[in-house]
Amino acid sequence: MATDDGKTWLEVALNGGWGRGLQPLIPVSVREIVEEGVACVRAGAAVVHFHAYDEATGSPSDDTDLYAAVIEGIRAEIDAIVYPTIAFDGNDRYAFVETLARRGLLEWAALDTGSVNLSRFSEVAAGRPGGLYINDEPGMRHGIALAREYGFHPSYACYEPGFIRLGAALHRAFPDVPQPIYRLMFSDGLAFGFPPERYALEAYQTMLSVEAPEAPVMIAGLDADLSGITGAALAAGMHLRVGLEDAPLGSQLGNVALVEAAARTLPQLATAADIRRALGHEEAAKEN
Repeated sequence: MATDDGKTWLEVALNGGWGRGLQPLIPVSVREIVEEGVACVRAGAAVVHFHAYDEATGSPSDDTDLYAAVIEGIRAEIDAIVYPTIAFDGNDRYAFVETLARRGLLEWAALDTGSVNLSRFSEVAAGRPGGLYINDEPGMRHGIALAREYGFHPSYACYEPGFIRLGAALHRAFPDVPQPIYRLMFSDGLAFGFPPERYALEAYQTMLSVEAPEAPVMIAGLDADLSGITGAALAAGMHLRVGLEDAPLGSQLGNVALVEAAARTLPQLATAADIRRALGHEEAAKEN
């Protein structure tokens, strides 16, 4: 799981699909997302993940041009790995991902290897049903085919242990696909997978040592406080994601402050070039 140079990859997830009603400090407009992404990279992040929004409505958007504008805007200012989400639903979850890849704008892209109920504990208690996040295997295989064709790295969001097993099986079936990054998703506020506890981290560690022993691994979450497991995860050679997509809802800290706080605890931060090098992209690292 650890990279050879011993440097920690710090990713920032700028907004997620929460909307400002649940996470008031998220950036929404292209300008806001670009500015916060650049500021977070200057503060120590090397990877930027984001969701595009329709500025007029404040709702998440699948508009390819919005995604392209953010990626190009951040890259014009600073070197970073910038990657989008995938569509939450629809017949072709990867439509804008494919267009972005065809334009040469993707180094990584999200690829979720399973389906899960997204139910908030507060809503369960109030009698309100949660949503179902569906990723079928044909869709996953389409995403993997795009990764193989365009050479981007799948970023697996692992909400449940089975996501790791299926993701690893798919990578064994398609070994010519660029190395996936396994992102372990914890939550305090939603009833999926594991809470951010040491026993959960250890269970994931054990599974990964069997299923994907050489893969880079990152801890992340949704509505989660990862502070109780961050030290153990870093000691195990894992990497870290922070930001307002992952932070407890109603966070009083913005993205830059969250990155700065994380960066202060990490003695050796990787740059985007370091990450490319660790993933086998020597020429790309030299060019940047």
